[in-house]
Amino acid sequence: MTVTWTSGYGIDDAMPIVQWGPEWKDDQFISPAGTLTYGRDDMCGPPAKTVGWRSPGFTHTAFLKELWPNTKYSYKIGHRMQNGSFIWGRKRQFIASPYPGQDSLQQIVVVGDTGKAEKDGSNEYANYQPGSLNTTDRIVEDLDNIDIVFHVGDLSYSNGYISQWDQFNEMFQQITERVPVMVASGNHERDYPGTGSFYENPDSGGECGISAQNNYFFPGKDSSKWWYSTDYGMFHFCVINTELDWREGSKQHEFIENCLSSVDRQKQPWLIFIGHRVLGYSSNLWYGTEGSFDEPMGREALQNLWQKYRVDVAFWGHVHNYERSYPTLENVVVSDEKNHYSGTFNATIHVVIGGGGAHLNEDSSLSTAWSVYRDVDFGFAKLSAFNHSSLLFEYKKSRDGEIYDEFWITRNPVDVMGCDSINYFCPEKTLAS
Repeated sequence: MTVTWTSGYGIDDAMPIVQWGPEWKDDQFISPAGTLTYGRDDMCGPPAKTVGWRSPGFTHTAFLKELWPNTKYSYKIGHRMQNGSFIWGRKRQFIASPYPGQDSLQQIVVVGDTGKAEKDGSNEYANYQPGSLNTTDRIVEDLDNIDIVFHVGDLSYSNGYISQWDQFNEMFQQITERVPVMVASGNHERDYPGTGSFYENPDSGGECGISAQNNYFFPGKDSSKWWYSTDYGMFHFCVINTELDWREGSKQHEFIENCLSSVDRQKQPWLIFIGHRVLGYSSNLWYGTEGSFDEPMGREALQNLWQKYRVDVAFWGHVHNYERSYPTLENVVVSDEKNHYSGTFNATIHVVIGGGGAHLNEDSSLSTAWSVYRDVDFGFAKLSAFNHSSLLFEYKKSRDGEIYDEFWITRNPVDVMGCDSINYFCPEKTLAS
């Protein structure tokens, strides 16, 4: 487990530490934390480098290791001052993750494009993220039934105004202090001209990923790449960075195939793909106008991999609404079942879950055969794996936390080991006996 927090104490002022241990044990461990920060010169351009700059303070990260699976731990962050005294935060709790492949109820929330707002009702500029508080509140209300949260990108919408990270983190802290939160890179975290972004636009406001990297820990070998794999019980996740090149021949494409091919479906039958921009399917107005219904070059570079390795669900953000597809391959609906998919793997189901809080986007009026359910409203998704054979998907609205769309996948692990239902990909065979 990684614990990250910010303070005003640099390495010459105090030693950051975390005191922690199982709830049932009197003895507590003390783990040191590393300290990082960044300066104005680390920003890539305005406004982050000019009027938007404000010192972020210091970010501290501690790694709590050798945890007992499924065990409740308490922890508190602190600092050992130069005079030998200690400053402590309040006591918090988390539950350690299950053993990989463990057969038990595991519940995952996926949300995207949240932004932030103030509880006191003060206005945000242009009221750009009106749904963020409702989304956060609904997730917090259900935290006893949530094990881990994935954010598909566009977190704070700070856009070069560094202090807004503090505002977002304060709002989201109700979640991050109790359950693990894993994040993907969005355009508003990473993109800036001349910095290696796949898209040459200024959406990060000159932050070019630096602020987000310091606020959230990424388990990949190179945190600046923002692509990584992670496991949780019966789930295997491949999280990509749509703001860097994902096409065939790129480093990221190589990572994607390695991530998808490395999972043991006997232990982790549920394979989930996460990215920010829609590389799957979306009926959004601008995608419909372009006629592609995804980012240019999106599906064509990845759909063979999704099919070959039997990706169950792919989650996308960027479009600020909700949409779910049928199991679809190359624009063709493989199964027209709406709510229950069983037996042999058909094709990947694509879910746009970008209605976390930022202003809503209209859908195209064009009819798309692969679209099951559309909703121009704020909401988030929940996955519940009951065992190795049963997975429930639910879409909940932020206004009331009620379920507005759902489907089940029921099958045995062997159902993803042979040919898919349309024989698009089959395992290689030999004539040897």
